Amino acid sequence: MELFQVVILALLQGLTEFLPISSSAHLILPSQLLGWQDQGLAFDVGVHVGTLLAVVIYFRKDLRSMFCAWCASCNGGRSEDASLAWLTILATFPALIVGLLLNDFIDQNLRSILVIAGTTLIFGGVLCWADLFRVETRQLSTLTVKDALYIGCSQALALIPGTSRSGITISTALMLGFERQAAARFSFLLSIPVILGAGLIKGLDLYAQGDSAPWLMVLLGTVIAGISAFSCIHFFLKWLDRIGMQPFVIYRMLLGVFLLAVWFMGR
Repeated sequence: MELFQVVILALLQGLTEFLPISSSAHLILPSQLLGWQDQGLAFDVGVHVGTLLAVVIYFRKDLRSMFCAWCASCNGGRSEDASLAWLTILATFPALIVGLLLNDFIDQNLRSILVIAGTTLIFGGVLCWADLFRVETRQLSTLTVKDALYIGCSQALALIPGTSRSGITISTALMLGFERQAAARFSFLLSIPVILGAGLIKGLDLYAQGDSAPWLMVLLGTVIAGISAFSCIHFFLKWLDRIGMQPFVIYRMLLGVFLLAVWFMGR
């Protein structure tokens, strides 16, 4: 890859991983629209490591408290942090199961511009509805097993490019009555095992292939993705209550219409 391609793809990964606009769609589109070659497994692993480090560093205090409480709960202790840790683990399972069963099918059949356009528009509409008709009466301390399963099952839909993992999980949490900040926080915490799992799978594939890679470019992509992801999380949470979800809804609608136009013109 050229240097400018590395910068653009790493920025796309870092900025879109946590915004409700679908990182997978934005990483697919350069090759679909501009004819760029696939960035390769090493680069994919690198940018996943960057975004993972960003969210872990940002929520380090929360994760430390959750981990300590989780360890204590294994010996019979109970606390809100322990409950949140267990429910985060539980909510990860639907995406894990669906990913293991359908990952190859999704890669082979659901990565087209038409599919991305459709999911961008449909789940943009879901996000719009969830934000406009939200109730916002609940904090994360009220999260239940049923809530975690609902949000976890919705996260499994994000394996389809264009859906947006953060978008669909935040939408579901809002529909369940959680405040915007609580919905976003749980979505970001839930991203950690998902990103880690995706990175490990890609890392094992990379190891099995044994191919050489432009490691300086991979390292650059990792750093750019990490810095941009950390900044994205910070400003998203800071501005969330002020701007809401509608700017992202508008962006998704414009992007979806543009992609449909590209698809129709290319037929």
